[in-house]
Amino acid sequence: MVSADDVSRKRRRLERRRRGNRGRDVALSELADALHARFQKERKIADLNEAISLYRAAVELRPLGNEKRSSSLQSLALCLANRHGYQGVAADLEEALTLGRAALALRPSGHPDRATSLNDVACDLGTRFAKRADMHDLVEAIEFHRAALELRPFGHPHRFASLQNLARCLRDRYDNLGVAADLEEAVTLRREALELCPLRHPDRDTSLNNLACDLAMSSEKQADTRDLEEAIEFHRAALELRPLGHPDRFASLQNLSCCLRSRHNNHQVVADLEEAVTLGRAALELCPAGHSNRGASLHNLAGALRTRSEKQNDICELEEAIKLFRAALELHPSGHPLRSSSLGGLSRCLGDRYRSLGVVADLEEAVTLGRAALVLCPPGNAARDLSLNNLACCLRKRSEAHADMRDLEEAIELHRTALVLRPSGHPGRDDSLNSLACALGDRSEKQRNMCDLEEAIVLFRAALELRPSGHPDRFSSLQNLARCLRHRYCIQGVVADSGEAVELGRAALELCPPGHPDRGASLDSLARTLRTRFEKQADPCELEEMVDLYRAALELRPPGHPHRFSSLQDLAHSLRDRYDKQGAVTDLEEAVMFGRAALELCLPGHPDCVVSLNSLACNLRTKFGGKADMHDLDEAIELLRKALELCPSGHPLRFFSLGNLVGCLVNRHDIQGLITNSKDATTSDGAAQTLRPPVQPNRGASDIDEAIVLEKEALQLLMPGDPHYDLCQRRLAALQMKIILQDTNTLSSGTSPAPSTC
Repeated sequence: MVSADDVSRKRRRLERRRRGNRGRDVALSELADALHARFQKERKIADLNEAISLYRAAVELRPLGNEKRSSSLQSLALCLANRHGYQGVAADLEEALTLGRAALALRPSGHPDRATSLNDVACDLGTRFAKRADMHDLVEAIEFHRAALELRPFGHPHRFASLQNLARCLRDRYDNLGVAADLEEAVTLRREALELCPLRHPDRDTSLNNLACDLAMSSEKQADTRDLEEAIEFHRAALELRPLGHPDRFASLQNLSCCLRSRHNNHQVVADLEEAVTLGRAALELCPAGHSNRGASLHNLAGALRTRSEKQNDICELEEAIKLFRAALELHPSGHPLRSSSLGGLSRCLGDRYRSLGVVADLEEAVTLGRAALVLCPPGNAARDLSLNNLACCLRKRSEAHADMRDLEEAIELHRTALVLRPSGHPGRDDSLNSLACALGDRSEKQRNMCDLEEAIVLFRAALELRPSGHPDRFSSLQNLARCLRHRYCIQGVVADSGEAVELGRAALELCPPGHPDRGASLDSLARTLRTRFEKQADPCELEEMVDLYRAALELRPPGHPHRFSSLQDLAHSLRDRYDKQGAVTDLEEAVMFGRAALELCLPGHPDCVVSLNSLACNLRTKFGGKADMHDLDEAIELLRKALELCPSGHPLRFFSLGNLVGCLVNRHDIQGLITNSKDATTSDGAAQTLRPPVQPNRGASDIDEAIVLEKEALQLLMPGDPHYDLCQRRLAALQMKIILQDTNTLSSGTSPAPSTC
């Protein structure tokens, strides 16, 4: 401990050694030593500045040949390096390096202080590397640290420091070049350093923390869970040695939180994620506004909350994660090393919120942020693969929302680039294989491109091989491969594809026992596969299983669940299928009930509203056929009119909706004998004909005769063999016959024809 009296005493001693007096250099150095020591304790820059001035004066009094010159050069270099660390003036660091090299030159092999000079110069080179990212500095720093370590054998009091310093530089080189040998050596050096820090050693917490950090990185890059388990153990031990008030408690809380989140991602243990969030909040409390680590703490907690929001489908936690990422981004301005990570994290959160709430602005911002993050990760950047993958995922979502093939094409190219950066053995290769396959699957569905589908299946198989039993993402690979095989079965009808898809779906369901968050999705996917096979093979046993699976999925999707609509719709369809096969009226009534519930969830603009309206209308029409309740038929007609309003000319479902409406109107005409309905039906059917090929009828026409003329004209443009050609021809003939019969009946009764309606 340095007291004010000690500084004063040495100052008085210097005053007695006037210029030219023998021993003045010693007095200058002693006072500088005392001031430097006091600076390290009290952090008063005036003490450091005075120490530097005194050391400069001592160096002048110790010319070349003076045995103490090297120590003065070393002390002056150390003070300048300290001032650089305090004020960030580059000139101080450059001078420190120059002086340090000069001191080293005066300490050749065999000199007792050579190891100290090697260590100091290496530390200054490491500092300059951190500022300028010049690999030559880092390589030289490693060389000097190795040389210093050789001069500090087992038992040397400074061996611990050399082990830590060399390990840190090797870790820096690994972070920049990715050479696994550097990380492995760093871990070995950290282990030896820890052995030199027994219980109650003042540096034990630091040694535990450093070794844990390198093990966590090794686990991340090599997918070795043993390293992660050990890292968690060491971080816990370090945290115990850093109680409340310890200056490094924040780092231990943060590091342990990150490791627990990684273990959760691997093993899906909820307790790990809960503890990670708790530790993240505790770390943030230690970083109030203005704290240098607040941005990193905000970023870490936001990431943990995003993960928990995904698992629990909790929009409130997602909102908090977005808020925290925005706050972190404000603290990570342009040039900050964590800016790219914060941009990427916020982009992913906004993509999640879009998926939950459907707000297009979120998706647009997610793409913008993803592009900004990628700009900060140019070729060669260690995080480029992550940025490529994130932006590609956002673009894929936007292509789904806007049906923009340009976004999907770009997403595929970005995924391909990311895959190149994740060669065989890379821990993220399975994710890139899966993501690229998903994008190719999307394109194959949009463009009917079998080449894309075949490639997607190959990639999904490769991803599945990298996700063996116990892998946290094996479920999604099983689901994705099953979906593509189901799609290929629909196109090509190869029974083996259907069988494998069902087998994969059952395997996925086994990974989702009751209570698993993905059980609903697994039940739904297997039911879809069975329904696809049922449509071709009509196995009654699979029909029963399909209904049971859809019911079970619906139970797991209560009101408010984002997929409740699809479950209601699918269950209604499967019940209708069973009614068609078995004729149980209860199935049809249930289908109507679930169809109504699904329609209630179709807010304006819902992409499946037209399908829902048509489906419910068809079930009501069938129900009318059994019970002859005009309310059912009237409701079906109203629903189909709404569907037509949502299907303008050119809409792919307009022909389908028109045909359904024609059928309902004809039914009502047959029951009530209303010519108005018959003419309305003919007009609707005429409009349907204009879709194959698209011939626009005279929109002003209002009587049935003109509608029939237009129908004939449209029919003439249909090529024989079109699946709708014969149907439309027969329907037109039947309608014409109804008109003739109606006109005949009207004339024979002596009444005037009823006016036609549009």
